[in-house]
Amino acid sequence: MTDAKSNITGQETSSTYPQGSDQPTAQDIQATMANHEADMLAKCQSDLAELQAKSTDLADQYLRAKADVENARRRAEDEISKARKFAVEGFADSLLPVIDSLEAGLAVKDASLETIREGAQATLRQLLAALERNKVLAINPSVGSKFDPHLHQAISVVPSDQESNTVVTLLQKGYLIAERVLRPALVTVSASK
Repeated sequence: MTDAKSNITGQETSSTYPQGSDQPTAQDIQATMANHEADMLAKCQSDLAELQAKSTDLADQYLRAKADVENARRRAEDEISKARKFAVEGFADSLLPVIDSLEAGLAVKDASLETIREGAQATLRQLLAALERNKVLAINPSVGSKFDPHLHQAISVVPSDQESNTVVTLLQKGYLIAERVLRPALVTVSASK
């Protein structure tokens, strides 16, 4: 068995190292190291080239994304600018028939008081319809309704037979615009008994 071991070892030695030598020579070590360094250098150069390509790709993606964001910001600013300029366009358009009616009424010569009154009522209906189309709604609390400080402004508190904190008199209608108070209704409120 010992002969077999030495025989195998001898074969390995003879195939790895020059014949008659048990140890590698300095030239063998240098050659092995040079091959190893060349392999490492080639791998590093390959990795570097791959990373440079990836970096270039990411830089390109970044520039494209930055340009997209800048374009979106510019479009949004343009839309906001247009919205500010033309925000009242729809409202103004709905008021044009009211202006036409007023001008037509003023153009009539020798109109009777009844005709003027009917024309004013028709024009008021047009104006209220235009306001309603643009979500401007009247706050018109009835006498005896509960006082709401969010919708009403109490001008005075008066003694009354009504329950306390109820509307006694409506002095001026209020208005909401898209469910937000544009002007509160001016009211007098009943005092506590």
